[in-house]
Amino acid sequence: MRKFRVFLGYLTLILIAVSMLYPFFAMLNLSFTDNNEIFSNAGKIFHSNLTIDNYKNVFKEIPLSVYFFNSLIVALITTVGQVIFAAMAGYAFARMNFKYRDAIFLIILITMLVPPQVNIIPLFFLMRELHLINTYQALILPALFGGFGVFLMRQYFLGLPKDLEESARIDGCNLFQTFFKIALPLALPTIATLAIFTFVTSWNSFIWPLIVTNTENMRTLPVGLAIYKGSFREITQWGELLACSVICTIPVIGVFLLGKKYFISDILQGGVKE
Repeated sequence: MRKFRVFLGYLTLILIAVSMLYPFFAMLNLSFTDNNEIFSNAGKIFHSNLTIDNYKNVFKEIPLSVYFFNSLIVALITTVGQVIFAAMAGYAFARMNFKYRDAIFLIILITMLVPPQVNIIPLFFLMRELHLINTYQALILPALFGGFGVFLMRQYFLGLPKDLEESARIDGCNLFQTFFKIALPLALPTIATLAIFTFVTSWNSFIWPLIVTNTENMRTLPVGLAIYKGSFREITQWGELLACSVICTIPVIGVFLLGKKYFISDILQGGVKE
């Protein structure tokens, strides 16, 4: 009976994995398929006569490399900035005693309850007053600080044994040395988790880049793809759109694969009760 339950569990997991992987596989396969064959043989899993014309046409028709570069720059800087600020703020809230510490942290938590759409108009007017519309600064600055990152890092540092830091102070380390040499290296799993979430969120961001950019050389991939799909055409080139979608998913998959070990370690660590 136990073996049957184990078999049933593995079978369920395999079916769930297939159901999640199949759409991506179909997107990848159809991106190398001629536009006419996509609908004439929609039920086929494997398509013959694969071609790379869809990818060639995409780079010819739109500045996809510019969109890709803009998204990559914005996502990388946003991720690095958010990780640095969240780690420092989280450590300060976890280890330092200062006036109104709990009140300030409560305010940060309250910001997590506010829908991002509510902040769009005030942020837009602020960027306009600072003359930052259609610049990288407008795309990056509002995303550098987030309540979720501060909360996540604070919770990790609260669970970190104080004995390690006290030993470092006895050896002559000051506050910054203790943070950078002891606390931060130990927080790599949580940092990787925050970095993955931040990168994916920034990479997929659509509404804010759409509002603060108005030229092709500043558009990000999601905005560029939406404009490309909505451009005035007699027939939508689904093969080319699928090719663009494949290109969009490559960095996200790459970032997850790079941080997979730390991400899984953090998930398992959170599920263990000592």
